Amino acid sequence: MRRRQLLAVALAGAMATGVAACGDSPNANKKNGPTATVLNIGMPNGPQAENNNPFLTTSAAASLGYRWQIFEPLMMWNPVKPADPFKPWLATKAEWSADYTAVKVTIRDNATWSDGQKVTAEDVAFTYNLVKKYPALNDQGVPYTDATASGNEVTIKMASPQFVNQQKVLWRVPIVPKHIWEKISDPTTDALKQPVGSGPYTLKSFTPASMTLTVRDKGYWQDLPKVKELRYTSYTDNSAQTTALANGESEWSFVFIPNYQAVFVAKDQEHHKVWAPAILGIHGLYLNTTKKPFDDPALRRAMNMVIDRADIFTTAEAGYFHPQVKSVTGLPSPAGDSFVAPEFKGQEHKVDVDGAKALLTGAGYKLEGNTLKDKSGKAVTVKLTDPAGWSDYQTSLEIVKDNLSKIGITATIDKANQDAWFRNVEQGNFEATFRWTEGGATPYDIYRTIMDGRQLKPIGTASPAGNFGRFNNKEATDALVAYANATDEAARTTAMNTLQKIFVEQMPMIPVGADNIGGAYSTKNWTGWPDDSNPYGAMQPTQPNALDVVLHLKPANG
Repeated sequence: MRRRQLLAVALAGAMATGVAACGDSPNANKKNGPTATVLNIGMPNGPQAENNNPFLTTSAAASLGYRWQIFEPLMMWNPVKPADPFKPWLATKAEWSADYTAVKVTIRDNATWSDGQKVTAEDVAFTYNLVKKYPALNDQGVPYTDATASGNEVTIKMASPQFVNQQKVLWRVPIVPKHIWEKISDPTTDALKQPVGSGPYTLKSFTPASMTLTVRDKGYWQDLPKVKELRYTSYTDNSAQTTALANGESEWSFVFIPNYQAVFVAKDQEHHKVWAPAILGIHGLYLNTTKKPFDDPALRRAMNMVIDRADIFTTAEAGYFHPQVKSVTGLPSPAGDSFVAPEFKGQEHKVDVDGAKALLTGAGYKLEGNTLKDKSGKAVTVKLTDPAGWSDYQTSLEIVKDNLSKIGITATIDKANQDAWFRNVEQGNFEATFRWTEGGATPYDIYRTIMDGRQLKPIGTASPAGNFGRFNNKEATDALVAYANATDEAARTTAMNTLQKIFVEQMPMIPVGADNIGGAYSTKNWTGWPDDSNPYGAMQPTQPNALDVVLHLKPANG
């Protein structure tokens, strides 16, 4: 899932200054005039290649989020309130087997594809079998074994219980038409220039900087949205995106805004809003455990001991975007408090340079002047990498670089191309990188993203569902399996406590901040956004909930 697209410190480039001029917006200066018809959505992701494949995390459709306006899931799930029941969508009902290894879904009979053909159970079964056949399309790592259609019902089967993955099965898979996709020779690479989906929008135009979607004129299974046109702009960096939000050119984005009150909210106090609800997911520094000396838990623990999470939260995250994770378990508060194992209750991370040096010395490392030497006598260095445009991550890396120098580790920073970074992280071609975990209703997804041996792939082979650091620990994998397969809460608690112990002692990823699933938006032209008073879904425009948000919107002057 691409949860975040964060941004660069650099000022806006020439491309961003001309892609969405205010005068070009049909909503401009219409507060007291005609009702709005267009919604301007922005992301700070730079020029995009023409790729509308909804399964590929690197496609423009996924990067900017418009895949979910064209393609739809079976059910809607609310990550802000994860315990709430699923909302029927393309499926009117979902019935899980007692052991959660199968789910039978009933497909609604009034949905059609944008080319006019009927959406059928055969389409749904085909989609899940496609994801099963091509692991590169299965970014959630669900072990699908079979999907069969009978009448208007589809039974989807998995190799293991999916109690913890219900939202991944029902909410994260975009349903595609069989009559189109069965003709695609390689769905892992096809750019899908002319997407056909069941959603209310179709792709009208595409350029590297802007994409326009227009509402269907007929055939959508529920009331058509009031927004007649969605205009997506891919700005060069956070400065360009923030400027566009502040001056009204962009009306909705997920972007890190330093000093957001003064830079964005104060520009139009009545209409400019930020809503960033926290979820049970985290961000931190992934370490590639296949590369020496980062295969040594002692070194990873020492690195954790000197990284200043509070400084990163205050300086890099503007004191709001990724709340500091204080627990040594990596679990965010308050969402994760009830899951913390008894042995770690109240234990918070503290910067301890002297303690880190003592740990390293005891493990066979030597600090010679300002240089840490590993057990073979080689100086310890690390390359820290993240996309050049993601300003909070770049600032975080600068802080980490300074922190690590205090124990003699020389760090360099690679400002990567976003698409190349995605590929390299998934393929294990990195030393250390800031990245996020998946989120869910329990901490299972946090630890699965970091430690799941079932996602362990050789270097060079993509592992889009997690374990980017190639952490190989059978006990952790067994505990994840036990948690997912547990039939009672006591068994889940035992497995969760084991996962925390392994995480604290092995430190395969250094936790820093909690995740949010929010956005910056304007109520000048459109109302009906989710907020604290009505948290009906995620605010982030790249999530499946983005379609539900658009369907809730009404013209401010309507």
